[in-house]
Amino acid sequence: MPLKIVRNDITKMECDAIVNAANSSLLGGGGVDGAIHRAAGKELLKECRTLGGCNTGEAKITGAYNLPAKYVIHTVGPVWNGGNSGEEMLLKSCYKNSLELAKQNDVHSIAFPLISSGVYGYPKDKALKAATDAITEFLMRDDSDMLVYIVLFTKESITAGKKLFLDIKAYIDDNYVGEEYYQAQAQRTLGNMLRRSAPSNKSLERSAVFEQALAKNPHFEEMFNELDESFTQMLLRKIDEKGYKDSECYKKANIDRRLFSKIRGDLNYKPRKETALAFAVALELDLDETNELLRKAGLALSHSNKFDVIVEYFIKNKIYDIFTINNTLFDFDQTLLGNVAQ
Repeated sequence: MPLKIVRNDITKMECDAIVNAANSSLLGGGGVDGAIHRAAGKELLKECRTLGGCNTGEAKITGAYNLPAKYVIHTVGPVWNGGNSGEEMLLKSCYKNSLELAKQNDVHSIAFPLISSGVYGYPKDKALKAATDAITEFLMRDDSDMLVYIVLFTKESITAGKKLFLDIKAYIDDNYVGEEYYQAQAQRTLGNMLRRSAPSNKSLERSAVFEQALAKNPHFEEMFNELDESFTQMLLRKIDEKGYKDSECYKKANIDRRLFSKIRGDLNYKPRKETALAFAVALELDLDETNELLRKAGLALSHSNKFDVIVEYFIKNKIYDIFTINNTLFDFDQTLLGNVAQ
């Protein structure tokens, strides 16, 4: 864990295994298949000749030879025939069988191309949805820490659908105000603070008010302390309230187990915004709860940041599928939720 979407040439990926979107002969072809065979060298073709081909949806493994990986996992995706010929099931099988084969061979990192989305004609948005669904299902039930990449060679629109893309674009247009506005606001705020900075004795009054409130309500101190809970404390409280296991939460958040352990072990941990929002999505927090969680980390959503506006759109509309959100963020050239190193 987690799943990362990256732009790269898959033959340049330095990981334990890369996946080849092969044809049924396994003897090379065009597109990704041809590129992998060229980069690996003639020894790859020689080994592939011993495998006896591969059926659609299945997977077979070879060495990687001149590639910067240990293995190549070959899988055969379906040809798109309109979507009513079992294409989705077969495509998901490509990912599931490749991941199972990777696990059997002690693979800890694996890179997939977007299978069937080239000459086989599978629509890219549907191909990506099938990929993320299959990979997520595997990662959610698997107890390993396998790191999975989906590698896209070119920038193309891969959001879950055209209407969603247009809705988000409209939301950005309506809410994104740019950095200049906030700089001007900050200057005005600073000026007001300086004008109101004369000493006062209000701080002296707070302790007396606090004691009076405590005398009236014995639970006031507990309530007051909850206001000052840290990001980690609020996160763990919300996990308990939702009835989640830790592993269920960090996997839904697309967060590595080691990072979650680091957060759990440090009550004063300060996450990056991508991490905090990933947990907000995993816990299906509403916008007020999300803002509260961010405040615990010294963070806030801003309409001067397109990343923030996009994530806010999904939370306001109660769309909590982190991979749909990440597909959209990727499409708008933004940082993804959850999978950043810290």
